[in-house]
Amino acid sequence: MTSRRNFLTATALAAGGLALAPLGACSQDAPTTTGAPLPAQTPGSLATRPIPASGEALPVIGMGTSGSLDVGDAPSARAPLQEVLRLFVASGATLIDTAPTYGRSEPVLGELIAAAGVRDKLFLATKLSGVSGREQGLAQFERSLRDLGTDKVELLQVHNLRDTDTQFALIEALKRQGRVRYSGLTHYREEAQAELATAMRRLRPDFVQINYSPVSRGAEREVLPLAQELGIAVIINRAFEDGRLFARVRNRPVPDWAAEVGADSWAQLFLKFALSHPAVNVVIPATSKPKHQADNLKAGVGAFLDDAQRAALIAALG
Repeated sequence: MTSRRNFLTATALAAGGLALAPLGACSQDAPTTTGAPLPAQTPGSLATRPIPASGEALPVIGMGTSGSLDVGDAPSARAPLQEVLRLFVASGATLIDTAPTYGRSEPVLGELIAAAGVRDKLFLATKLSGVSGREQGLAQFERSLRDLGTDKVELLQVHNLRDTDTQFALIEALKRQGRVRYSGLTHYREEAQAELATAMRRLRPDFVQINYSPVSRGAEREVLPLAQELGIAVIINRAFEDGRLFARVRNRPVPDWAAEVGADSWAQLFLKFALSHPAVNVVIPATSKPKHQADNLKAGVGAFLDDAQRAALIAALG
């Protein structure tokens, strides 16, 4: 089994797309924590799941940008990111999540998209972040559009429940104007999930974004079941616990059962864990390294984890 450290892009990709055929025989009908079947997928392809608000199919692997795209203009910094984006688009993945408070991530992303000419292939998600009042929120949104080089975004989210009512009302107004397609609420800490659940019931966003991993499973108690009940799409952040999960399995081979779900790295198992919950639509790992991008994308192919495999992965990290 290859590790994340030495996973080579060349073994995961063919010209113009992912070389995922060896995983094509894997079933997509593994049992889940609720007993509900996960959607089927075409063998060898990146799985998709429908957005409840519209039925639009969304590939299950997305991309975050916090830290990974906050770089300067040097070719040595930009070249790997250009390849990260190329691999992402070639796989059929679409959702890229960013925020105006992620340093230079938005302008860098906008420049990468323009250079690659792939805006029409992407589902862009950004946020109203750290602002108070409608005027600040609107000004920040206009700045995000300029930085991203677009006239609209697919998803606009209230970041970390800051000034939630005012900013969510602005998002709804922008939806009516056709400048935003979907609304969302986000947080990244388990202690905020009760507040998030309250806002979900009251505001009924199209999306929520929350942290979830084998060692941070608080979302299972209320947020994920509530999302299923209300028909709200779920984006998962911090699936790697900001890299801390890799420290727990350093120098350990992936378990033998990983082959049953078409996984050959711990990263793929961590992402498949999140995706094995039927409430989850997409997970958004961030990376600036092409070999890690290729590795992450493979997690969206083949089977996800059944209850026994989920329990085994949790135990392995204990």
